[in-house]
Amino acid sequence: MTDKLNTGSHDLPVSDALAAFMETGWADTRRGDLAPLPLAAYTAKRRAALAARFPGERLVIPSGTLKVRSNDSDYRFRSHSAFTYLTGDQEPDDVLVVEPSGEARLFLRPRSPRSAPGAAGQEFYRDRRYGEFWVGRRLDLAEAEALYQVGCAPIDRLDEALGGPARVLRGVDASVDARVAPHDGDAELEAFLSEMRLIKDDWEVAELQFSVDATVRGFEDVVRALPAALPHPRGERYLEGVFGLRARLEGNGGGYDSIVASGAHACVLHWIRNDGRLDSGDLLLLDAGVETDNLYTADITRTLPLSGRFSPVQRQVYELVYEAQNAAIATLRPGARFRDFHQAAMRVIAEGLHDWGVLKISPDEAMEPGSGLYRRYTLCSSGHMLGMDVHDCARARAEVYLDGVLEEGQVLTVEPGLYLQRDDLTLPPELRGIGVRIEDDLVVTADGARLMSAGLPRHPDEVESWMAGLAG
Repeated sequence: MTDKLNTGSHDLPVSDALAAFMETGWADTRRGDLAPLPLAAYTAKRRAALAARFPGERLVIPSGTLKVRSNDSDYRFRSHSAFTYLTGDQEPDDVLVVEPSGEARLFLRPRSPRSAPGAAGQEFYRDRRYGEFWVGRRLDLAEAEALYQVGCAPIDRLDEALGGPARVLRGVDASVDARVAPHDGDAELEAFLSEMRLIKDDWEVAELQFSVDATVRGFEDVVRALPAALPHPRGERYLEGVFGLRARLEGNGGGYDSIVASGAHACVLHWIRNDGRLDSGDLLLLDAGVETDNLYTADITRTLPLSGRFSPVQRQVYELVYEAQNAAIATLRPGARFRDFHQAAMRVIAEGLHDWGVLKISPDEAMEPGSGLYRRYTLCSSGHMLGMDVHDCARARAEVYLDGVLEEGQVLTVEPGLYLQRDDLTLPPELRGIGVRIEDDLVVTADGARLMSAGLPRHPDEVESWMAGLAG
């Protein structure tokens, strides 16, 4: 006979006496003096632009839900960028509804009461996922309205607002998806929510500049930590932690998993294991960005000689990437095609590989659409839009992003690279296993582009001098 398994909650039981005691004796902590978020004036304009794009329609944009990491532990929540862009709110399970009239309401889970009957009154100390004692205090409706400057309602009234057809930002909250029938225009809503973020307002550019500046400080921290990291058996992870400390001190954390790639690991485009040793004879490719408390991220890459000085062959590869990046940056201006900067960088790369004898066909032949043989050594694109997502505005239509033209206020990265695999027999032995990427963040201006990440050196001589200065 098999005993019945007891797999229920491991929480301690709450007696009637304790439940009654927990209902009493609490001070009133409601805030009547909350100032609006600094970005509230901007979110109001964004919601108005969204309503104007879809007049007379109901629009539903969820924040997202908590996601289980393991067993009963959730990942730290990160709201959907479109939702926070429109509200400033970063809480899970909240939903923005724009009514056909254009009026917006934010449905949220308000602070749980301390004296309600039954489970509702016990949530604040018994609910591990939402309880105030477990995860912190939520706003009540009045506080939320003051902070976000939008009308708010409890989430349990959401169904009342979802009568009739609506466009929904789908794939964000399954419970919302299930409540509203699919609409032929859902994909159009998703695309517009990306496209409206292509041009950054002044507040966003300032937020991104803060992120970039904090990231510069994080890169300085990493260089200062090299003497301690070099002998460590997981030197890459040591440096990841150093940058992560800066990211958490100055912002929300890293805007994406940092790439800390030494030696041949730098040839792995998205190396995030970061479990390798550091060798003073190798290069270190560091690709990292601080995400601000308002969810805007930098995205910067530097390739550094761990010894402090480039070897001749390392400098050869680095200088080719540097010249490719310079050519790309020179193309940036309003009216230029988005793809122009990539093509300019790849022309320099193809010419350099041909000059080295690696590329056996001419650069003109290699650049033909039916060829692209140079891409064996530089596989990915040379940049992307940047903002609340590291690869921002990714759902925008190709004709306004990838095949579009640059406009003043757009922020993007320029990041050409060479990734010379250690087992590539088409390369001379001395080049194998070298990976170099140089990535900077730029904002398109009226007459060109401003290098937001100018605080980090790019030229190899300047990199060596910068590292020496930080080493003391």
